[in-house]
Amino acid sequence: MKKLILSIAVMISLNANELLEQVDKNLQPTSSESYKKLINIEPDGTKKEFLLYQAKKDKDKMVSLFLEPDSEKGRATLRLGDNMWLYIPNVGKPIRITSMQSVVGGVFNNSDIMRLDFTTEYKVEKQEDKNDYFLLTLKAKTENVAYDKLLMKVDKKTVTPTEIVCYTSTDMLIKTLEYKDIKDFGNGIMRPAIVETFSPLYKGYKSIMVYGKITPKEFADEAFSLDNLSKTSELRR
Repeated sequence: MKKLILSIAVMISLNANELLEQVDKNLQPTSSESYKKLINIEPDGTKKEFLLYQAKKDKDKMVSLFLEPDSEKGRATLRLGDNMWLYIPNVGKPIRITSMQSVVGGVFNNSDIMRLDFTTEYKVEKQEDKNDYFLLTLKAKTENVAYDKLLMKVDKKTVTPTEIVCYTSTDMLIKTLEYKDIKDFGNGIMRPAIVETFSPLYKGYKSIMVYGKITPKEFADEAFSLDNLSKTSELRR
């Protein structure tokens, strides 16, 4: 109980942008590798699953490699800030993709799948104390961000999101993301292992992201380049 009270007191002492920085740190180390499963569920209950390996460096670099299913194996994506590319084996050079597209279909878009630190893309416009959580109103720093505004509920105990509601610049609801199942990943990483999303634009559809492993790891800058996108599998060694 004392630890919880102390944690809440520390969070209250932080300003809004510092709180968002702490959320980023708690969700994933600055440089790390992770494995996650993406599950798309259609209205009739049909499911399609993907297994991804991802490497992240700093606040704006991420590369992903598809491990399953066999039809997608070997594909890779690269994100450098607002820029994204898809590599398909035997197709040639990488193809430019956008944040609002989805390389897996379903409700998650490329921005969700290759999520950068929130502080990279957003600034805090408002912070409200709602007893057991903080409500942050986030505004996109540029027009290139997938969502113009986010309403983020931050649990005071874990300092991680429990819900994020995404809007356009005209306040149209795009989707809701729910963060669930707090898990200890080791190395001081304690965060939700499951992210579920649904959208009024995709009625009856739901997509789920399940984190299986998150580990701090250092990578060379060269790992996050178009020239090396075809060699992403070598990062797992």
